[in-house]
Amino acid sequence: MSECFDGLREECGIFGVYGSGGVPAAQTVYSGLFALQHRGQESCGMALSDMGVISCHKNMGLVSEVFGSAGLASLPGQAAIGHVRYSTAGGSTPENSQPFVFRYAKGRFAIAHNGNLVNSEQIKDELALNGALFQSTGDSEVIAHIIAQERIAAPSIEKAVLAATGRLRGSYSLLVMSPRKIVAARDPFGFRPLVIGRTDGAVVFASESCALDAVGAAFERDVEPGEIVVADPGGLRVVRAGCPGRKRLCVFEYIYFARPDSVIDKVSVHDSRVKAGALLARQHPVEADVVIGVPDSGLDAAIGFSRESAIPFGLGFVRNNYVGRTFIKPEQSKRREGVDIKLSPVPETVKGKRVVMVDDSIVRGSTTSGIIRQLKAAGASQVHVRISSPTIRWPCYFGTDIPTRDELVANRYTVPELAAAIGADSLGFLAVESLREIVFAQTKNYCDACFTGLYPDAPPGADAQIEEI
Repeated sequence: MSECFDGLREECGIFGVYGSGGVPAAQTVYSGLFALQHRGQESCGMALSDMGVISCHKNMGLVSEVFGSAGLASLPGQAAIGHVRYSTAGGSTPENSQPFVFRYAKGRFAIAHNGNLVNSEQIKDELALNGALFQSTGDSEVIAHIIAQERIAAPSIEKAVLAATGRLRGSYSLLVMSPRKIVAARDPFGFRPLVIGRTDGAVVFASESCALDAVGAAFERDVEPGEIVVADPGGLRVVRAGCPGRKRLCVFEYIYFARPDSVIDKVSVHDSRVKAGALLARQHPVEADVVIGVPDSGLDAAIGFSRESAIPFGLGFVRNNYVGRTFIKPEQSKRREGVDIKLSPVPETVKGKRVVMVDDSIVRGSTTSGIIRQLKAAGASQVHVRISSPTIRWPCYFGTDIPTRDELVANRYTVPELAAAIGADSLGFLAVESLREIVFAQTKNYCDACFTGLYPDAPPGADAQIEEI
């Protein structure tokens, strides 16, 4: 719910299960989506295959609102895929909720997608000229149309997915369910995470490992960048091997998006954030009395800052857990209102003290300034802000909704000017060179284009530099 989402908003979560393992597929997907609720709160849904018959159930709202426990019993199926959504491409409307189920010449299939294509408009125009009709405004339906086209000549749904991915550019972690299979695919850069787990008698796919834990599945491995795998009556098999040498996972998965109890590409999210906090303490030391974190992602980094600096860690905010994450509010005024309702400073922690406030990012600056005002109203004598990411200067085209360059506050102010603008006594950002350390990588294997302007793939219609890989 941090300032990151004053303008920066992210993506979706996907979950799938093939085989019941003694638990109804609908119940497993419900539990998995519940664990992924932080990745999207606009809408959710699941598609089920019951003896080869595919049905879909979805709506606007949270998982608990769309699927009551009583309703799950009426959703039979031996395989299922699910989706929680926050819009990065296409509006927040019922027709854009996922999964999508399509009827075509070879039958039916369902699709759930996390990511954003950079060539979706080009493909959509080509499809429309050939008579294609679109029910939604996002790019997931574009992927489905291509799969359907390729399936006409392809001998199987997995071969159709393989052919379709050759026409896609951008980020995608996909689950495609036919009547008797689930196909999982990840783009060649691996921008968005996707993991594989197992329960007794079932294969599970999820955006994050925390969802595997929620359903009692043992983590098996990540779907590698560029890899396509299929779960069917024969088990789990690889359709196309991955290309990990090109990996550019979005580094904001570690900084903010993922749950701290997840492990992504073999790196603990919690450890990554603690490391970022420790690096901040070395790079921007300050004399202070207490370190606090802005819930949720700022807490882990605050712990790291406290340990490294030997400044005590304190509970700086009480959070109202019955209010959705602030970034989910589509209007800026609603997001500010959500912050005021959701966060309350703890006066006993900050009154009369020099406070280090750790958060994950600053985009426009308005929410951070509001939080600082709250802390000073609660009695803090000084508020020193430390941000566990570098300054955001460039938009993202791969599934994170970053504003235009003109809207990014780091492009309008120097760091000292920004500190004055938001009311901080001092301000420090993580050095961009430190990103490699927080993901514990020997070589660069993450995307940092929002900080550097160096993109792994060419953005649409943008004058931007392409990173050499």
